[in-house]
Amino acid sequence: MTTGATPPGSSRWEVVAEPFTTQDATMLRRAYYAEVAGRYWKRSVTEEEIDQGMLDFPADELVPPTGQFAVGRLDGRPLACGGIRLLDPATAELTRVYVDQRARGTGGGAALLAALEEAARGLGATRMRLDTRSDLVEARALYARHGYREIPAYNSGPYAQHWFEKDLAPGASAS
Repeated sequence: MTTGATPPGSSRWEVVAEPFTTQDATMLRRAYYAEVAGRYWKRSVTEEEIDQGMLDFPADELVPPTGQFAVGRLDGRPLACGGIRLLDPATAELTRVYVDQRARGTGGGAALLAALEEAARGLGATRMRLDTRSDLVEARALYARHGYREIPAYNSGPYAQHWFEKDLAPGASAS
């Protein structure tokens, strides 16, 4: 993953590989969990619930050589994160994609996807998959805008309601 992996028009974003244990990465993962759990439960999430969620869904598989975590910064402020993990030698899975509400619409999601797709290619993946929920409409729209297409279920995750895939092979249609 290279520093400054940003699409045109979002030059203020910088996305870099970063251990998921750094202060910024931990803060963003906690914000991600608070948002997705809060939407699911339709209420605010307590700090204790976030702590438990972090234990229940660890990010320890998001490290080379089988994964990667990244933090996106807008004008130096950490406001986005995401990770990938290899499901098999050719397939990476996108996970924990989050852009702070204050930064949505500024190109952070696109910058994050571009950097994570590049990282997946670097791990040998030729396709990216992900699952998401119906209530995460912004995420589903982001994926569709960037060349992800809905596919049949490839897992049976308890919160998975939509599954997407994108071809990462050289020469595949760009997003």
